[in-house]
Amino acid sequence: MEQHRFGPGPLLNERGDLNEPGFATALLKTYGRRTIKAPKWRIKEWDYYLITNDRFGVALTIDDNGYMGLLSASVLDFEARTETTVSPMFWLPMGKTGFPASSAAGDVRKTLKQASGAFEHTEEGRRLRFSIDRFRDGKPFSCDILLFDEPRDSMVIATPFEKRGHFYYNQKIVGMRAKGFFSVGDDRTELDPKDTFGLLDWGRGVWTYKNTWYWSAAQGEVDGHVLGFNLGYGFGNTKAASENMLFFDGIAHKLGRVDFGIPKKQDGSDDLLAPWHFTDDAGRVDLVFTPILDRASKTDVLVICSDQHQVFGRFTGTVRLDDYTEIRLCDFLGFAEKVFNKW
Repeated sequence: MEQHRFGPGPLLNERGDLNEPGFATALLKTYGRRTIKAPKWRIKEWDYYLITNDRFGVALTIDDNGYMGLLSASVLDFEARTETTVSPMFWLPMGKTGFPASSAAGDVRKTLKQASGAFEHTEEGRRLRFSIDRFRDGKPFSCDILLFDEPRDSMVIATPFEKRGHFYYNQKIVGMRAKGFFSVGDDRTELDPKDTFGLLDWGRGVWTYKNTWYWSAAQGEVDGHVLGFNLGYGFGNTKAASENMLFFDGIAHKLGRVDFGIPKKQDGSDDLLAPWHFTDDAGRVDLVFTPILDRASKTDVLVICSDQHQVFGRFTGTVRLDDYTEIRLCDFLGFAEKVFNKW
């Protein structure tokens, strides 16, 4: 697959279309809401963080989708195979949430009646603070997590849709060290940076109303090296580039097309809790993904529909770097998701 690597410059032209679809390993294109030609209620902006080790996961989201927004927190227990997610919503933010135009600087904060969240840049790294008054069994959730040792490279993609003025600008930073804590009621869990990692999914864009995407990521240590990957497809026109990358000690290794190999039931529907088989078009990815739990949610309210399945599990198999050096994975924790949206 031939892929276009873009350079610096404005993200959008005077018509609100992408100047240069493709990929990069840094956030080179300049994003700004004022250059978007779509109405405010169609613009989507979000920051999503996922912090994991072999035992626990914490997912945090602040989201402004124009006509609605949310604060969302999830706690995942991979040994008990349980998860709790609470996502208070707010209406008609229309960009007033105040997301910065870059992931490299600027903070975002949102306070609701019974929840608050803040993603802040500090001298030490990215500080993530969240609280929800009623989280599990009436008990409150809180966390204060610092992400640091940010890798040199990240996955950045500028993807157009077939519809004029619609685009997706996305960055995935995978494999930051994480420390701090999260708590549910009086149960407090400390996070050790030796084995706990965080990733950022930073997204800005104007999407078509109906779409499905596939996304997978994992992060951790293999033989003393920090390894991560970002894999995905199905969203927008990806002729210019895929979003598939390996990260080895913070250096990006670009991949072509990847297929998740989602198993099927006899009736043809997805069997999401059976093993998946990830492969690519160049023989560099051969991974069996064994699910642990499905963080599923479904919303269907008037014109808004979202059917989400973020499946956590473990990857076993091989990936190959740009020079075809083989990296073997065994029970490497990560996730793979399939999400359908009408919004």
